Amino acid sequence: MASDGSKRSQVSSVPPRKLNVQKFAEARASEMESLHSIVSNRLDNNFRSRRNKRRRTSAYNNQITRKRSKKRRKFGATDKANALDDEKDQKKVPRRIRRSIELKKNPESGFPVSGDDTKRLRTHVWHAKRFTMRKLWGFYLPLGLQGRGRGSRALLKWVKEGVVVHDASYYNAVQLEGPEDSLLSILQMVLVPSPSSESGDSFHSVLSGAVYESAMLYHFGVPFSQPIAPVTYMWKPLDKQDREEDGNFNTSVGGNGSCETECHSHYRQLWLWIHASAFGEGFGALKLACQKQVNETGTLINCFSLEGQLAKLEVIGSKAFQLLQKILQPVNSTSKNSRQLKKCSMLEAQDDSQTKICSTLEDEEQISSCAILPLTVNDPRVFPDKRIEDVPESASTLTLNDELDHEMKKQVALLGISEKREELLSSSCSKFEGSGIVNDKSLWDASCGISPPMEENELCMEKHQTRMDYLCLDDPKSGKRKTSNEVQCLRSCPVLLLRNNDKRGSLMGWSIILPICWARVFWISIVSKGVRAIGLREKHWIACNIGSPYFPSDFPDCNAYSCSMGIEAAAADEKAELRPANIRHLRIPIPPPWNIVGVSLKNVATGEQYTEISSAKNMVDDKSSSHAGCGRRDMASLVCQGNPFDRIVARTSSMLTYFMNEIHGDHLLLFPHVASQKMSFVELMKKQSNLDHSQNMIKQINYNQKLCFLRVLLHAYKNGVFEEGAVVCVPQLTDISLWTSSSGINEIQLQMPQSSVRSYFKELSSGNWELQIPEDPASRASHRWPIGFVTTGFVRGSKKPVAQAFCEAVLLALLREEQWNEMPEKQRRKEIYVLVRNLRSSAYRLALATIVLEQQEDDVNFL
Repeated sequence: MASDGSKRSQVSSVPPRKLNVQKFAEARASEMESLHSIVSNRLDNNFRSRRNKRRRTSAYNNQITRKRSKKRRKFGATDKANALDDEKDQKKVPRRIRRSIELKKNPESGFPVSGDDTKRLRTHVWHAKRFTMRKLWGFYLPLGLQGRGRGSRALLKWVKEGVVVHDASYYNAVQLEGPEDSLLSILQMVLVPSPSSESGDSFHSVLSGAVYESAMLYHFGVPFSQPIAPVTYMWKPLDKQDREEDGNFNTSVGGNGSCETECHSHYRQLWLWIHASAFGEGFGALKLACQKQVNETGTLINCFSLEGQLAKLEVIGSKAFQLLQKILQPVNSTSKNSRQLKKCSMLEAQDDSQTKICSTLEDEEQISSCAILPLTVNDPRVFPDKRIEDVPESASTLTLNDELDHEMKKQVALLGISEKREELLSSSCSKFEGSGIVNDKSLWDASCGISPPMEENELCMEKHQTRMDYLCLDDPKSGKRKTSNEVQCLRSCPVLLLRNNDKRGSLMGWSIILPICWARVFWISIVSKGVRAIGLREKHWIACNIGSPYFPSDFPDCNAYSCSMGIEAAAADEKAELRPANIRHLRIPIPPPWNIVGVSLKNVATGEQYTEISSAKNMVDDKSSSHAGCGRRDMASLVCQGNPFDRIVARTSSMLTYFMNEIHGDHLLLFPHVASQKMSFVELMKKQSNLDHSQNMIKQINYNQKLCFLRVLLHAYKNGVFEEGAVVCVPQLTDISLWTSSSGINEIQLQMPQSSVRSYFKELSSGNWELQIPEDPASRASHRWPIGFVTTGFVRGSKKPVAQAFCEAVLLALLREEQWNEMPEKQRRKEIYVLVRNLRSSAYRLALATIVLEQQEDDVNFL
């Protein structure tokens, strides 16, 4: 017995490294024989399967193929038939398999392309299973979640209490390279507001690459030329190496005169992000501006597109920063705190700026508005993080590493090997940390190419091998693993974090700019944390809820808006044709007829409320362009010529001031620079009340200029829902008192006859729309002149619903003057009372219009 105890003590509790099956069977031969005898006795030594359990198959005996081969041999066409069969087998690969193979590829650059040359996002497969996809702007884009287009209430709750993500890779970047002075001159030509118009500190921050800026991109040459799209531009930070190499850069193409003027300018790099709907037009305008600068100065400037090389993921919500801390793991953090973004400490070889960036990520409040944070982060599939518990995450979203750690702890506890616990637990992460290629490229070098991440099967094989090594087992099927040098993959990725803020300082979210080959990796890592994904429709709802313009819906002066409205009108017509004629909805103009606002300016400003106007003066007529010197009566026909939106939209305070000076409208009650002045709006109202406004202000205005529209925010005074395309009208003083009075008469709604609703707009054979003046006295009493249209309606479920509209600037000033003159000084408001009517409704609703340019210096931020 003592000998048996000594033998048992010598046996190790650790499982053997290898297991010999033959020796194991010989050692257990007696047990296996006893089991076999028991089974044979139960079956009476009949090991055949029962007849009722048998399944017959003829796959091994293909009689049809044999008959065909006999016929071919008979006619001597066996060789030719075999060759044709081989070709057919190669061609008859199912489309599902061919498409799956194509979409699983992850090249360094470019978008997957369908048969009709329509580009797909790298996350197309994920979106196509969950979203309604639509072909827009040369892409297949997720329009919205499956269903009837509802769910705005739940979406706003997600944004308020959690976080949502949107793949905005359809935004493309244009890269400009050249001397700093030349690039600033180009931006001065095409951007409003230009970089030089910024203050000293703001200009220095943008130029140093610490923050980015937004502006409107225009065709250069004319002060009020047609805008293209809002853009976001950012500069590459100027490091020490660039400063040393800047002296060796030859900026002259021909002639030595330009070299002397440009030799003191640093060689810089610039990105401009443009929406896909206006990318072709914007890229063409930038190339023309660069060519003009080259012809004038002889300076070498490179202008090329980065389409298909960079991806953009937008993270929106109150907990967006916690999600970034959970996903992004800097490569230079210590092994002890590698899973904490707050406590990262950089190696001595790294730059000090990287250390400062990691320290600023400890607190979101320390990060300035519109900041740019360059980072190099680890592959999010390798280093999971469970620090942020308040971000919604289900148990099914645990990654393989989480399960691996759990299994390690469990097995270590069972085996009782406490001394090896720390070593085994740290080995799983240390292998992944040290076995990859660290990326030494910056995201600004994306044009040179950035290696893609490790493929999913290779990563899973490494994780499987790590588990097998821990269990002291060898996997015979694994064979020799490819090292990271052989695979040429990366374990780290350079990214740019952009903090998205509007001009009022409220946070709209974060943007992650990364190489396009890494988009799918980060997307899966984000959505696996329980983050909700959204499409274009949901993004539009979020923009409207926070009062931010959405491109292209809230930019009616751009060509992209006309194209988008054309697509929407065609879809509406196609949907209406599917319904019987007797139950079709009232046909409304898409896009709104902006030309009729000129008629309202003429009649409202001059007091001719119900002048008989023929249809020839209301509609768009190209022949009226010859009457350049017409008077006040012909103003309607003058302003309605040309493009569908041949107007000016003032996007900056300086632009509105310039327009007011051109029309001699300095006396108009518009205050574009009140946001930058120390005087409050109440003091401005008291100051204006002391002025004499007895003269009619409209008589002093020059009519030879285009109409100017301003973006306004509409809030319903008491009740009402404003839809997209609703018309904004001029209220009478009795209409305002109808709602604002404390008596019970305010429950009576101002309505127009149903017949007038159908005849308010009339479609011409040319496709244009005209305003119909009612002839019936009863209908005239309820007729109100339009001054603008709603471009984005209310979002249902919002606690503070707001609509966005564009109204004529002069008419807004006249309405404010009329309302201030008839109200006591204490009852005056900075908002302007207007009436809003949905195009398919007969009821008017009172609303308060807030001019955006009176709240902030410019209106170029967008979502």
